[in-house]
Amino acid sequence: MTTLAYRRDIDGLRAVAVIAVVLFHFGVPGFTGGFVGVDVFFVISGFLITSIIWRERQAKRFSFVDFWARRARRILPALFVMIVATLAVGWFLLAPKDYEELGRSARYQVLFVSNLLFMRQDGYFDVASDLKPLLHTWSLAVEEQFYIVFPLLLSVLSARLKYWRTALFGVLLVSFGLSVWAVAQHPEKAFFLLPMRAWELLAGAMLAVVPRSEWRASPALAQGVSLASMGLILVAVFGFDPRTPFPGAAALLPVLGVVGLIWANGQQQTWMGRLLSTRVMVGLGLISYSWYLWHWPVFVFATYASVEALAPFELAGLMLLTLVLGYLSWKLVESPFREKRLLPGRKAILLAAGCGILCIGLAGQALRWTDGLPWRLSEQALRFAQAKEWSPELLACLAEKNTPDDRLFCHFGPKGNSTSALVWGDSHATALIPALAKGAKQHDISLVQGSFAGCVPIGGLENIPRCAHFNQRVEKALAQQSFSDVALVARWSLYLYGQMSGDTEHAIKDPATGQYDRATAERRFAEGLRQRIAGLRAAGHRVWLVKEVPLQEFVVPYRLSRLAMLHRPVEGQGLLFAHHLKRQQFISQLFNEIASADPGVQVLDPAPQLCDSGGLCRVELDGRALYTDDNHLSDVGALHIEQFLEPLFRSLQSRGLTAN
Repeated sequence: MTTLAYRRDIDGLRAVAVIAVVLFHFGVPGFTGGFVGVDVFFVISGFLITSIIWRERQAKRFSFVDFWARRARRILPALFVMIVATLAVGWFLLAPKDYEELGRSARYQVLFVSNLLFMRQDGYFDVASDLKPLLHTWSLAVEEQFYIVFPLLLSVLSARLKYWRTALFGVLLVSFGLSVWAVAQHPEKAFFLLPMRAWELLAGAMLAVVPRSEWRASPALAQGVSLASMGLILVAVFGFDPRTPFPGAAALLPVLGVVGLIWANGQQQTWMGRLLSTRVMVGLGLISYSWYLWHWPVFVFATYASVEALAPFELAGLMLLTLVLGYLSWKLVESPFREKRLLPGRKAILLAAGCGILCIGLAGQALRWTDGLPWRLSEQALRFAQAKEWSPELLACLAEKNTPDDRLFCHFGPKGNSTSALVWGDSHATALIPALAKGAKQHDISLVQGSFAGCVPIGGLENIPRCAHFNQRVEKALAQQSFSDVALVARWSLYLYGQMSGDTEHAIKDPATGQYDRATAERRFAEGLRQRIAGLRAAGHRVWLVKEVPLQEFVVPYRLSRLAMLHRPVEGQGLLFAHHLKRQQFISQLFNEIASADPGVQVLDPAPQLCDSGGLCRVELDGRALYTDDNHLSDVGALHIEQFLEPLFRSLQSRGLTAN
């Protein structure tokens, strides 16, 4: 037992936190900064846990084992039930790669380090996060790590230092400084790692250990602080968005807001305290942990199964479902364990926790060992899912930073021909290899392919040093070897406009400002391409400009395999041709202008081979995926569009015959 008095307003504050997070994750308009609800939870947790530890230490009855047993009883049963249910649903719904990753997430979480896993993967706000049912457990991992370290830290500081509160505050300041620094330098670490998040928990901890004599405030001051503090939280919830550098200094708003509310409501019964203590708010606060556990996997699985975007009424229904599941989890799992109606003894709960960690960890690892149990899928669904993987032959032809000169290029067709072509570009040039190899064999021509992922084959535009180095090596090879033709292949729009989501990480920047500007990017791109072509033409090469394939709005193997698993038709999936033409308007106009001014430059367009008369750029053919993701062709896709390369093949063939 502890002497910590129950405070209804803190449960109400938990309700504010979970409502903000759930509405943010479900995309409810206005709640663009709802992710700060996690920070609210951190401060509350730091305050309550430290209050318990400190009161028990003052009463000389604190036990590390008892503390960790209580934490296990509070957190693990509901968490384990959610993970097991998630693994069970994933069996029926997830493609092998996704199921394998779910197993990996489960294993990391039961070891209390899922935040480390997600830090190394896509960011919290990335689209890919919608495929991670356990992504939200990163915050639990942070708290669990804190629960392991903090009692030891508090015990050492309070036992050995006279001014231990000052030392603890110093740790808080160091953590805050790391957070501010990491937001600018390593944003993923700032978001996911305990050292950069500890100051939020420590803010609550400091509030718990401040002597009560220093808490006194007048009713007016308490009212003012409580209102201002709630204002800080609401400003963050409604004013922040995923583009806000976070946590860092921005996290001061929700953190100080929670500290202010807990302090003010501990002084007086404020208006905000009354609101937070209402029956509805307290009720939501009581189930907030379970609601938090269930809301995200339900959303992810629904998004996964729906394939298309969820309608507002569907989202509303799902939110209600998560609330019901949260209540049931609190009623049937949380409460029986917390009230010690199940496994009442300390040894029993710790032994059960250990067994749960072992079993779930082994289950997660088994999914990794078995590649996500692909035999669960139908033959058709598995065929679609396997299209995601590039063949070793293609990967071997994709140059890397340390690729030696003798392996920089891949050769197709007979060697020693007097005429040969160099296909030069990024990974989209690699994706064309099945068509290049087939064409070289059929037409008895020599083709050489050189590519580096994410590198535009235009000098002076590379954002990445290794790309400039690769292009210089290709230029050197052009000067030393005999190539009659050069084909330039790339995902051109990536360097002009960035990702389809609007992320301009790979796009051409203004060298003076380092910032992206569309007009500047288009101007520099056009100048760079014209200079590249002029250099190639001056060296006697015939130039072929290869347009990019239609960029789909979804990861094709995922979409098709999910449709097949759900026994839904795959016909009619794909990008509208009009959308492709709109995105390619500037590129097409530039290519055509260059080609019309010089007969030695030709334009090749794969889109007509993929887009039908109905205006749809298809992604599937006879039960096979034409793409490996949303922009690279699969082997089947490359062979399907081989016809668009015929002008290049025939030109090389005819000149080879003439030379002979």
